[in-house]
Amino acid sequence: MHGMLATPGKRSKSTGSADLNQVMIKLDQYRRQSEELALMNELHQRMADTVDPQSIIEAFSVWLMPQVEHELVAYRHQEKGQAHVFCSCHGPERRRAIKVTERLFQQPQLIDCRKGDALDGYHVRCWQLPDHENGQLLLLRKKSQMPAEKAGLVDDGVAVLGAPLQRAVYYEKLIEQATRDTLTGLANRRVFDERIDAFLERAKRNNQSLTLASMDLDNFKKINDALGHAEGDRVLTRVAKVFADTVRKSDLLVRMGGDEFLLVLPDTKLGAAKTLAERICREVSKLAISTPAGDTLGVSIGLAQWHVGLGREEWIQRADETLYQAKAAGRSRVSDGEPKPLAIASDIVV
Repeated sequence: MHGMLATPGKRSKSTGSADLNQVMIKLDQYRRQSEELALMNELHQRMADTVDPQSIIEAFSVWLMPQVEHELVAYRHQEKGQAHVFCSCHGPERRRAIKVTERLFQQPQLIDCRKGDALDGYHVRCWQLPDHENGQLLLLRKKSQMPAEKAGLVDDGVAVLGAPLQRAVYYEKLIEQATRDTLTGLANRRVFDERIDAFLERAKRNNQSLTLASMDLDNFKKINDALGHAEGDRVLTRVAKVFADTVRKSDLLVRMGGDEFLLVLPDTKLGAAKTLAERICREVSKLAISTPAGDTLGVSIGLAQWHVGLGREEWIQRADETLYQAKAAGRSRVSDGEPKPLAIASDIVV
């Protein structure tokens, strides 16, 4: 019997192995908790740099994508009837995802997030934002239902959005005043400075085309000087409406100051951008606005397509240079840097 007793101070191999496994499990838990904490800190930092609902939704989608691939994130404020959508796909897939979202937003209640129901090939998740009675978040994922091991992380991330979105909605009127040109209602220079890096980041991440149009009115100074600033303001308002009615909702149209405008065209190659710019030139010419001396108001447009390795400032400068080429070649035309920009307004009778 004495030989069967365990030696004091010694433990069996099986006990030591079990203890080691417990230690490894604990270490793995600590590692995951540390990684999730770092991700939450990153999300809080992204939220601190955003001031409007659209930017918040975009920042959340960019943060979430490396962890859980998805096609679309959308936010709806039921009481105000507002919706903000950020879609990471493009082309027909983008149109399909947005169409599904519009159908969902027409319903009184969104699909319960725990079901993960599939709709037109998309797995739909939705959350009622904490401390945000009228705010709901929607996520479309095409590949499959959200992995169970990621659900907790996403739920924690959604919880972070509640306060920033509530703040953004509450101050939306003030924010709109700060980000809108008071005369034309277009986005102002501040919006361009705040959002252009996100456009560049998304184009690089998704390998998408991105084109910038630099636009400047022709003969506007003559109208302003001869007819006065009040008439000049009316002309700017009419032209801004033509611009806004011609571009897409996904484009960023900005009045930089005076009669200078910038147009950011995401997921757009140079050829498609030129087609749109030519249409803008024609629509402005159709306004048939003339100076007392008989000069016709027009718009010259310079295009520059972004590519990997091209810095933001250099990209903007290239668009300005092609604008000057359009001016030098006769105005009221589009230039993309080629020696012979295409004239647009020559067939317009004023």
